[in-house]
Amino acid sequence: MGWFWILAFLGSVSTLAYQRATLAVWTLAIALFLALLTILSHASFWSLSSCWVIFAIMIVPLYATGWRRKFITRRVLNFYRNNMPTMSSTESEALAAGTVGWEGELFQGNPNWEKLLNYPKPMLSAEECAFLEGPVQTLCAMINDWDITHNRADLPPQMWQFLKDEGFFALIIPKEYGGKAFSAYAHSQVLTTVYGKSASVASTIAVPNSLGPAELLLHYGTEEQKNYYLPRLARGEEIPCFALTGLEAGSDAGAMMDKGIVCWGEQEGKKILGIRLSWNKRYITLAPVATVIGLAFKLYDPEHLLGEQKKLGITCALIPRNTPGITIGRRHFPCNAVFQNGPTQGKDVFIPVTWIIGGPKMAGQGWRMLMECLAAGRAISLPASATGGGKMVAFTAGAYARIRRQFKVPIGRFEGIEEVLARIAGYTYLMDATRTLTAGIIDTGEKPAVASAITKYHVTELGRSVVDDAMDLHGGKGICLGPNNYLGRFYQAIPIAITVEGANILTRSMIIFGQGAMRCHPYILAEFNAASLVDENQRLREFDQALMGHISFTLTNFFRTVVLGLTSAKIVKAPAIITKRYFQQATRFSAAFAMLADISLLVLGGSLKRKESISARLGDILSYLYLLSAVLKHHQDQGNHADDLPLVRWASLTCLFEIQEGIDGLLKNFPNRWLAYFLRVLIFPVGMRFSKPDDKLGFKVAQLLLAPTPTRTRLTEGAFTTDISDNVLAVIENALQKVIAAEPVEKLIKAAVHDKLVKGEDLIEQGKVALEKGIISDEQLAIVLVAEEARQKVISVDDFAPEELVR
Repeated sequence: MGWFWILAFLGSVSTLAYQRATLAVWTLAIALFLALLTILSHASFWSLSSCWVIFAIMIVPLYATGWRRKFITRRVLNFYRNNMPTMSSTESEALAAGTVGWEGELFQGNPNWEKLLNYPKPMLSAEECAFLEGPVQTLCAMINDWDITHNRADLPPQMWQFLKDEGFFALIIPKEYGGKAFSAYAHSQVLTTVYGKSASVASTIAVPNSLGPAELLLHYGTEEQKNYYLPRLARGEEIPCFALTGLEAGSDAGAMMDKGIVCWGEQEGKKILGIRLSWNKRYITLAPVATVIGLAFKLYDPEHLLGEQKKLGITCALIPRNTPGITIGRRHFPCNAVFQNGPTQGKDVFIPVTWIIGGPKMAGQGWRMLMECLAAGRAISLPASATGGGKMVAFTAGAYARIRRQFKVPIGRFEGIEEVLARIAGYTYLMDATRTLTAGIIDTGEKPAVASAITKYHVTELGRSVVDDAMDLHGGKGICLGPNNYLGRFYQAIPIAITVEGANILTRSMIIFGQGAMRCHPYILAEFNAASLVDENQRLREFDQALMGHISFTLTNFFRTVVLGLTSAKIVKAPAIITKRYFQQATRFSAAFAMLADISLLVLGGSLKRKESISARLGDILSYLYLLSAVLKHHQDQGNHADDLPLVRWASLTCLFEIQEGIDGLLKNFPNRWLAYFLRVLIFPVGMRFSKPDDKLGFKVAQLLLAPTPTRTRLTEGAFTTDISDNVLAVIENALQKVIAAEPVEKLIKAAVHDKLVKGEDLIEQGKVALEKGIISDEQLAIVLVAEEARQKVISVDDFAPEELVR
């Protein structure tokens, strides 16, 4: 009978914790249980008394708020304040930037899937569709990337003019200033299409529409600055660049050596209050051709001309190129991509203080401005670059694998190639789903800093994997550069996306979880802010409130992790659709992640900031929960097509496996080994059950790329496949259709060869003999000849006279 009561108690506690019951419900439920135990059980008086005493000891501090704060919370607060990590001003501003989106739900341990599925499906307006179907298609038809990258090392003059005339530099500028005012999703769609054609052209478009003068002016500029610059930027009269990175300051902006001193000076014969600037910047896109320079620098006011502070901090200003003292025009050459990129220097450059973006009142606010803009901006340009490349690769790789033969068999029939094709398709689906979800969330008004970091990091890393696989699949076709090579320049350029707007190593090891824990966790930031308050009573009161919520949060996630692990999450309420099990497993791992995050913070405290590998693995878990959410949302938004299910399953299983691997890696390296063993049993009570997608599923996914299937069409939507003479993708598609049409005839010929009715050295010779013997018709032979001609054109590679390569 005693075991019955023990099991009943554990079941009741688990149920209350799983449902995240309120304190009042907990109190009533446990009191009721003890009452039943007292009345119905045969336990001794001392046992029952002990239970009631323990209950009272636990309950009294929860309700006796004043006593608890005085004797418990105060001690915890003092310990917390003595051990809380220090935070620089740049770190504080970075953490405060942006808003919390879906990633916040994943940090809760109990994501609301209806909220995810109810996010509006990203849609293009009629004007945005017209732009994609008109100027974007025209631009792609104009692009000869080999000519741009090998012959010119620049865009042709007529292309520069086309970009200006058609408003490609004005995608984010409001209509009242002559811009397009496109949505984040449309902005991403434009770049996705152009990146699939040319990284150099797309990067040229991306920078004026990304972190830079236009966006900074929109959010922080004075009315005078907006009215002057934004129309000129929209018309392409001004070409902007933004100079942030210096010799010592890359990811560490606090190490910036570029500085300005507030002082009096002269401009056009008049004495004005200004700034004397010196800088040395590098890696600045569009700098060689820029007419206006956005500049980040540290501002000092030793004579207190602007106010009381001497060190004002990072400041942003707009400076015309022709200002005396500026050196600009030389170029970097990043990985054979020829978008304009180079250094700029300034020595004793004097500018009016009114050139500060936002005017003098925004002096020292530059880092906050940049971080707030980057909170959304990094989710658009670079993820679009990787996704555009991925779509191009998925479109071409499957077709090439059907067209290219070895051992008289299309290489796509070999299991090794099927594995590669499955990864290409699955990763491209993951990239597109993640890019689309984040852009859609931005269009709801959010600036999801953590989701943007997740999107930038994982989409660019997946893009790198996709192009690596495509190069392996294409072999010599991929490594021989020339006009007909559609992979080489993308392969060369992918490290650029990995490096900029937050280097990927830094993003993974420090930003995703570091910022995620502070911004997305429901209590950590509240505790940190409370502990920093000056007023002692307010500090104690607010810290106590956050602490009690945090304790409850951790305990409920502990029980949820146990229950969901034992039940394989089958009790989770999830959307009643075919992907229901993936929603349920995502909930299970969300609870486990929330628990692990809290325990890691409790055990490691401020040292977690230095345990970058631990932080990185926690970031991986959060990231793949986000990617899995994106896959499930994307499948719904595209219409829940049954044809796409192999792709959805492959992507979902990959995410679940990576989450499991992230947890496993974290526990293997957790400093407290006994606690790690205990956590492993809690999270994986029946073992680690997830594996990578199996060969059977990989085969199904590969088949979707080997033919012009509806799934392939949806997956590669946005790739430039228009049937014009010099579009390599159109040539490949044409060849694919001809090769597929010829396969039944080739089968007849091969059967005749096998039966020794036909002889010949190759397929063409065998076909002619088969025609002579009446095995195939003239029309059938013509189909084979046309297909073979198209096949040879696709598998050919470029070659050059030596003098053609001298440049």
